[in-house]
Amino acid sequence: MRTWLFAFMGLVAGSAFADPEDFPRTASGKPDFSGRYDISTLTPYTRRGGPDAPAHIDAKAAEGVAEGAKRRYEYSMRDRDPDRAPPEKGANVDARSYDPVWFDQGLKMFEINGRIPSSIIVDPPNGQLPPVLEEAIARLRAGAQARAGRGRFDNPESLNLRDRCLYLGHVTIPALPVVYNNIKTIVQTEDHVMILIEWMHWARLVRMDAEHLPDDMRSLGGDSIGWWEDDTLVVETTNFFSSPGVPDQGRRVVERFSPLTKDALLYRFTVHDPNRAAPYTGEMPWPKTESNMYEYACHEGNYSMFNTLRGARHQERVALESKP
Repeated sequence: MRTWLFAFMGLVAGSAFADPEDFPRTASGKPDFSGRYDISTLTPYTRRGGPDAPAHIDAKAAEGVAEGAKRRYEYSMRDRDPDRAPPEKGANVDARSYDPVWFDQGLKMFEINGRIPSSIIVDPPNGQLPPVLEEAIARLRAGAQARAGRGRFDNPESLNLRDRCLYLGHVTIPALPVVYNNIKTIVQTEDHVMILIEWMHWARLVRMDAEHLPDDMRSLGGDSIGWWEDDTLVVETTNFFSSPGVPDQGRRVVERFSPLTKDALLYRFTVHDPNRAAPYTGEMPWPKTESNMYEYACHEGNYSMFNTLRGARHQERVALESKP
């Protein structure tokens, strides 16, 4: 069981920021970002508290967030009655995914330059994502109508890519923290950078000082090229594959990796999404970790997929049997 360690004096205390020259370097003198990073954090993606919420919070407020997370975890892990009766046969039981012990959203909010941001998103200045355009909403509705008549659980292929454990785009590019599996691994050479995303075990290959592939060569993770701007590694990703109803054609993501301390880098990203009214930017530290990255098994033997489809067939039989 996970042990909660809360040393509040160190929770949001000022970090010992290193001179960029103290950051590990390659033989050519560039910052060496190779290593494993754990980006688990209690800092929310978008700012909470309305449009007038501050961009930064104080140490006391950050401690309150950490205490609240601790209380929720302890409540979810409370003892249950081992002698309680099982659910009735055929009952629709809400299993609620994994037990909380498997989730890892971090123990604290992060800080940058001694200040505690209230969100990962920093632009727009209100910490919120720009609104989705009306024409994009119309495309989403058209895509849903095109899929009408096909059940979500008709067959394995009808489930979405996330349910099939193939790809989770919105936390892969840009690389964002999720409820667990937050380790990122970087392997860096002079002409390539590999960024391995633990969830869902997606390896991104960045070609250094290269041109983008032709526009008609697209993939789920797009095409990533990189270059150096002083000590900052800049990665630009385009050529995203467009799925029905959610066209990503024209989407462009620019990521910037910069030395922060000798044991952490600063990750900053800007997303140019044609489905939204404006670009948006976020930033967060990536602290190094000694933890290993293990296989992302996801369905653990595909029992979840099998049981999902079996449950759908059961519901269909019940519906047929209930007809007069």
